[in-house]
Amino acid sequence: MASVDLTVMGAGAWGLAVAVACARRGAHVRVIDPAGPAAGASGGIVGALAPHVPEQWNDKKAFQLEALLMAEAYWADIARLSGSDPGYARTGRLHPLADAAAVARAEERARGAADLWLGRAEWRVIAAHEGGCGGDWAPASPSGMLVHDTLTARLHPRRATLALAGALETLGGEIACEGLPEGPVVWATGVAGLEEISALAGKTAGTGVKGQAALLRPRGFDAADMPQLFIDGLHAVPHADGTVGIGSTSERDYDDGTATDAQLDELIARAHGICPALVEAEVVARWAGVRPRARSRAPMLGSHPFRDNAFIANGGFKIGFGLSPLVGEVMADLVLEGRDRIPEGFRPEASL
Repeated sequence: MASVDLTVMGAGAWGLAVAVACARRGAHVRVIDPAGPAAGASGGIVGALAPHVPEQWNDKKAFQLEALLMAEAYWADIARLSGSDPGYARTGRLHPLADAAAVARAEERARGAADLWLGRAEWRVIAAHEGGCGGDWAPASPSGMLVHDTLTARLHPRRATLALAGALETLGGEIACEGLPEGPVVWATGVAGLEEISALAGKTAGTGVKGQAALLRPRGFDAADMPQLFIDGLHAVPHADGTVGIGSTSERDYDDGTATDAQLDELIARAHGICPALVEAEVVARWAGVRPRARSRAPMLGSHPFRDNAFIANGGFKIGFGLSPLVGEVMADLVLEGRDRIPEGFRPEASL
């Protein structure tokens, strides 16, 4: 077996994104995960790559914008390397506005997007009948107005993670279920990693938050090219095969992180009512998993505070796939070149 330049612990989206970025630069990378790629939170079914609102700008929002603008070329290259479709498409998103006050806030955010989004995407306030998505998909809007943003994209989380694994192997990397770390080690172990850091620190660095989601198939309606919907905290994400990912719950208190229950039933019932196309849509899959949420709510990226020659890539709660292209690059910069361009608020110390 060839010598290893770098070990990544964890074959989720961030572990594999870091591994791919390092392999592109010539490093021989081994990823170790007992459960294999996409076994945890990265094996989900929703896949909303949605931006933060364009106001009160900060490093987190700027980092996310850069990552989302990288995404189209990034996932196209992952598809080329792996021969697998990650399901990426920048389809945009519609968001109903409840009243005149919400419309005014949205119009102010539109001005913010014009300044902050570099002319690469728009946040527009439009009349509901101008949604450009057909009557059956258009969501009801109490004000008669919608936000239409053109930055939001979709992918299929599980397929995207497996495509990252395939790309890594094409680049000469290895994925193993067991083994001892060699060289610098990047810990991208999700909830288990947060628990370990919390134990070492003697304080809570982060927790797992359970999410339940469903995959629906509209009856007699092909949603594949429709924009996403975001209504009262519920994401409806059309995928290329015509299914629609619905999610998700956010549960701090749970007994079984992989079990679905009445909370998902309630979510599905809400989804059936958000637009005509989803009324009585068939439920084709139910999913539950636990996502890593750092105490600061920002990602945890950088040098490991308790291990030598080690690094952390964790805490991608709800925005992990959207950040993956840039997380891989900044971690490769740090690990291979010693070049640190990680925002201060993303460092592990911010959650300790």
